[in-house]
Amino acid sequence: MRDALDTKRLLADLDIMDVHPGGFDGEWLGSGPSLDVLTPIDGSKIATVTQVTEAEYDRVVSRAYAAFLDWRKVPAPKRGEIVRQLGHKLRERKAALGALVTLEMGKILVEGLGEVQEMIDICDFATGLSRQLYGLTMHSERPDHRMYEQWHPLGVVGVISAFNFPVAVWSWNAAIAAVCGDSTLWKPASKTPLTAIAVTKIAREVCRANGVNPAVFSLSIGKGSTVGERMLHDRAVPLVSCTGSCTVGYHVAEVVGKRLGRTILELGGNNAIIVTPHANLELALPAILFGAVGTAGQRCTSTRRIIVHESIRGELVRRLGRAYADVPIGDPRQDGTLMGPLVSHGAVKEMMHAVEQVKKEGGEILFGGTRLDGPAHPGGHYVTPCIAAAKNDFAIVQQETFAPILYIIGYGKANATPRQAVEEIDEAIALHNGVPQGLSSAIFTEHVREAERFLSQRGSDCGIANVNIGTSGAEIGGAFGGEKETGGGRESGSDAWKAYMRRQTNTINWSTQLPLAQGIKFGG
Repeated sequence: MRDALDTKRLLADLDIMDVHPGGFDGEWLGSGPSLDVLTPIDGSKIATVTQVTEAEYDRVVSRAYAAFLDWRKVPAPKRGEIVRQLGHKLRERKAALGALVTLEMGKILVEGLGEVQEMIDICDFATGLSRQLYGLTMHSERPDHRMYEQWHPLGVVGVISAFNFPVAVWSWNAAIAAVCGDSTLWKPASKTPLTAIAVTKIAREVCRANGVNPAVFSLSIGKGSTVGERMLHDRAVPLVSCTGSCTVGYHVAEVVGKRLGRTILELGGNNAIIVTPHANLELALPAILFGAVGTAGQRCTSTRRIIVHESIRGELVRRLGRAYADVPIGDPRQDGTLMGPLVSHGAVKEMMHAVEQVKKEGGEILFGGTRLDGPAHPGGHYVTPCIAAAKNDFAIVQQETFAPILYIIGYGKANATPRQAVEEIDEAIALHNGVPQGLSSAIFTEHVREAERFLSQRGSDCGIANVNIGTSGAEIGGAFGGEKETGGGRESGSDAWKAYMRRQTNTINWSTQLPLAQGIKFGG
């Protein structure tokens, strides 16, 4: 009863009704199928969302475009001020939003709060960026001509976000898009629509306080097969930023590409950490543990594979086993819990299937990989994190299983000399790169040649490569994204803002002559 009362208070605090419309275009709408939102903590219902119909989606995108036409005329630094105020409001609501992320998605409370902090941080970043949307000047080959480039707003940006980061990924896109002069149309994951409603209400409040059309931040909660497909085919949405599985990414790229639209694809990861004989295991162990177990292994940057030198493999596995045995698993709202539930029964089923596949392919389960149930783990969504001995070419290892499964893969010779072990780093890198995905990567070593080899053009083929820190998580100041089946997209920091704008090259002739290219002359 207490949990039910706390949930009601939380929803009331964030102005979310028991039955809430799932579309926003300046006004709330939604007359489509009802969507019951369940918490993975115990499987109970939180609230119901009435999804938008295809016709209502059309209305939302139409009003988002109308909002864009006005928003693009606002000077970029003033757009940045609106985003700064959004960040301020998120600070005020951080505790409630973080609690809702935990309730709806199942990550532990400190991670829920951390995700909201990411939203705040990207708003700060985007505010500064609003004064740094720089173009270049170039020297013309023609006398008395000036050449330069500038960046213009693009239009309506469609954001398809995943359940595991229900608000942070939206903010990476929406805050940057907003200072670039774009409006945003958000389609959140069906498992986590309430956080999207709460954030949209906060954005609406900021817009109205500043006389801005709140449809700059629009929302369309609906089925992927209907509303999602409509967005992908919609020429009114020139850019679709999609976070999801590689399978989903292939479809998004194909459909949007056929209409020559743009995509930012943030897809699956099969992230590995190389642990060499020169590693500081006191650093490596907590990085591996959090990377593999944090968010119950449901991050695209979660650590999936450990590629460890045979000379230290036994010691590393023993120490990992002891650490895994001490992981507190349970209600993510409780202090001391390190790992909460998987997001759904389907996710648990996929993990159990992966465990069985490892055995069928000749691997060995070294720790965990079981379901948990009972009063301490209600709802059937809880598992023990798994450590498995495997080979890199196992079919199951080549896939991303969105669950806390860690594959131990050896390299090198157990009796190698220190000098030989350094030369064997190429074998480790080949194993590391030998998967279809290319998001995040790491190496633990205190040998400069191993570290530099890993970061070189002959090293990691991932979009993110770290030395002596893990694969999980990323700072907002750097561009986030990966290569190969991860999609090639980049969000958040560095110059990722350019994807949300259109580049224009300008030439001004301030002479009294008209020199033509390649020496061509017309007339007498």
